[in-house]
Amino acid sequence: MLAIVIPVGLLIGLSLGALGGGGSILAVPALVYLFGQDPRAATTGSLLIVGVTSLIGMVPHQRAGRVSLAKGLVFGVLGVAGSYLGSLLSTTVPENILLASFSVLILVVAGLMTRRRRRQARAATAGTPAVAESPAPVLRLRPRFACDCPRAVKVVLTASAVGLLTGFFGVGGGFAVVPALVLALGLSMPLAVGTSLLVIVINSFTALLFRAGQSVTLDWWVIGAFTLAAVAGSLLGSRVVSRVSPARLNLAFTVLLVTVALYTAARSFPQLL
Repeated sequence: MLAIVIPVGLLIGLSLGALGGGGSILAVPALVYLFGQDPRAATTGSLLIVGVTSLIGMVPHQRAGRVSLAKGLVFGVLGVAGSYLGSLLSTTVPENILLASFSVLILVVAGLMTRRRRRQARAATAGTPAVAESPAPVLRLRPRFACDCPRAVKVVLTASAVGLLTGFFGVGGGFAVVPALVLALGLSMPLAVGTSLLVIVINSFTALLFRAGQSVTLDWWVIGAFTLAAVAGSLLGSRVVSRVSPARLNLAFTVLLVTVALYTAARSFPQLL
């Protein structure tokens, strides 16, 4: 068991620590196909693994000044309603449909990561920053006390969508949180990566609370081993983020995500016919 858990857990943690997301989406297919868990147990176990890993992995980012507590708390709290709805919906969807939908989600994530990598590469070639790093608060009071509502609406919708994905699929949602924090709140990429871990913690443990009444049997040995390996990977990732090109990490995890998505689709879609 350890021969499988350790490398997969390290990958999950490495992605969370270095990229702020992406790796957590590997936990569900790993628990389903490597350890034979049913999708509902796997998504619940994934929330535990991702929540604990993100909480501990956030510490070195916080010490390095790469976590905006106020903005992270606001974004996380805004996603609570979506997390509740997602947790309810997950109980009404057949397992095969849940896994098939999950494979589509992984491909979407891979596409988003590819798009981000290419955009950053073009910006670097042009000699301009990929995104503006000036502060951009959610609700900005102007001299006439006018609220920047379109931006506020964008943040609320994004946070709710991330919460929905967390509750439904048992993923952290960092792949959506990071670009949202960069584009909607104007955070720099390193600050967005660290802050996204705080958002993932809030979303994960909120979704777990909403699932507390569901009848799910968890394999605590597997979850514990996964979590320990993922925590080690997240601490390593927090160091890697300042030493290795994010584009290279992004590319490596994108290839891994596509592989997992195709395998999940090959196993789940034929059962829908």
